Amino acid sequence: MHLSDFDFDLPDRLIATRPANPRSAARLLVAEGDQITDAVVRDITDWLRPGDRLVLNDTKVIPARLSGFRHRDTGTEGPSKARIEVTLLEPRSGGQWSALLKPLKKIKEGEDIVFSDALRATLVAKEDGQGVLQFDLQGDDFDAALAEAGNMPLPPYIAAKRAADAQDKTDYQTVWARNSGAVAAPTASLHFDEALLEKLAAHGVTFTYVTLHVGAGTFLPVKVDDVKDHKMHSEWGHVSEQAAREINATKAAGGRVIPVGTTALRLIESAARDGEIKPWDGGTDIFIYPGFDFHVADALMTNFHLPKSTLMMLVSALMGQDRISRIYDHAVAEDYRFFSYGDASLLLP
Repeated sequence: MHLSDFDFDLPDRLIATRPANPRSAARLLVAEGDQITDAVVRDITDWLRPGDRLVLNDTKVIPARLSGFRHRDTGTEGPSKARIEVTLLEPRSGGQWSALLKPLKKIKEGEDIVFSDALRATLVAKEDGQGVLQFDLQGDDFDAALAEAGNMPLPPYIAAKRAADAQDKTDYQTVWARNSGAVAAPTASLHFDEALLEKLAAHGVTFTYVTLHVGAGTFLPVKVDDVKDHKMHSEWGHVSEQAAREINATKAAGGRVIPVGTTALRLIESAARDGEIKPWDGGTDIFIYPGFDFHVADALMTNFHLPKSTLMMLVSALMGQDRISRIYDHAVAEDYRFFSYGDASLLLP
């Protein structure tokens, strides 16, 4: 399998920079085997059955983009300042974070970065082109200061078109987000609002919540020609005993388990490598490409993905490469909106 097998032409005009409003007004491409239907997200109950279970990722995106000034005491000349752009990547113990710093070469270990009156950090190490920052706050105090000083970490293909703003703090967050730690949203979940959740529940669809903290590695390009040589980034996930029990009960009763988003799918399949889903807590670097044996997911709701990405490989594994190629040709021809703020697909193998 070559990287070029997962490529397609995407007009730049189809890259969405704002979500649909209301959320459930986004378009929905439904692929049932070889049949393709154009619909709207709010009508998803037309294809879901009573007894189906949606698996939802309840991670919460932190406002991980920070802009501050290097602060160095230069003695008689006064403080020296240089602007430093920071993207938080992963928490560490004791209030430390690994982060991307631009420009990294402009700041030395031991120097401070001041982000606001309430938030500052010290660069304690440089590792593999990244920095390790020690913040002066932890816990709820850190969360509050970060919420005030930070911006949402919009994906590069949106950030290249416009800067993040206050609206993104709502738009780039699911309505059920509760466990902070992601630096990217589980974007298929952005199509759900309270009205749609109530409609689904009334239809007999049940919900299970799991947590996968989406990392910045989700945007890293594949750099190998043979996709089997690609090494996935690791992300932390949690499947509770209750979640595993609910999913197993749905399978036993003949209902379908349908993850909303590739993050939820990757997590539940990580927790089911021996054939049945079990509680899970820890990192996963599972790589799903054609030939993968699915143990839990019966279908998938997801957005439209980047050419030559691992997510294109994942949906190809679920639906088949030829079928996905036809689905994406249809989506482009019908002007579906792509990527994080774009439209959705419901893939029913």
